[in-house]
Amino acid sequence: MRKLIGGMKLSLDGKVAGPEGVADWVDGWSEDFGLTPQVDACLLGGGMYPTYEQYWTEIQNEPTKRHPLSGEVPTQGEVEWARFAAQTPHYVLSGSVASAQWTQTNFVTTLDEIDSLKRQSGKDIYLVGGARTTASLIDAGLVDELRLLVYPLIAGEGTALFATPVRRGLELRKVEQLADGRLSLSYELG
Repeated sequence: MRKLIGGMKLSLDGKVAGPEGVADWVDGWSEDFGLTPQVDACLLGGGMYPTYEQYWTEIQNEPTKRHPLSGEVPTQGEVEWARFAAQTPHYVLSGSVASAQWTQTNFVTTLDEIDSLKRQSGKDIYLVGGARTTASLIDAGLVDELRLLVYPLIAGEGTALFATPVRRGLELRKVEQLADGRLSLSYELG
């Protein structure tokens, strides 16, 4: 069975976004979890998907120009992810979003459909986010692994990844201290 692997960038106090809905402490949105060789599909929530598609389409179309959403020139990692995303099937969990510009995007509406995706042959599935979708899939027992990049700051107000009433034990698999003070943590969910 394929694994569903969540990858999230968050502050030390567990925030994935600040009060304005942006993680302004993240320098780039490249895939920094080492998942690209391991996955052949991505899963996102309907709240995140429209902005995600727009963000990466801009980089696919103009990889050397300042991005209109970030105001920055894309990093090499972002350009690499944009290329990967352009050719990788994406699944969107949503009851309201049902259209996409990317032809490789499919829509799922139930947790049973995600369970079915995991049972299909192929590589693992990258759970890109957002926070609500990730938390609900963890609560439902569908996430097999969680990879976190923890930034050395307390964000204060904002969107918490773990705003859930469900207690769940995790098994730490790997810890790596990065040069810029971030921590890379990998957990297996039971």
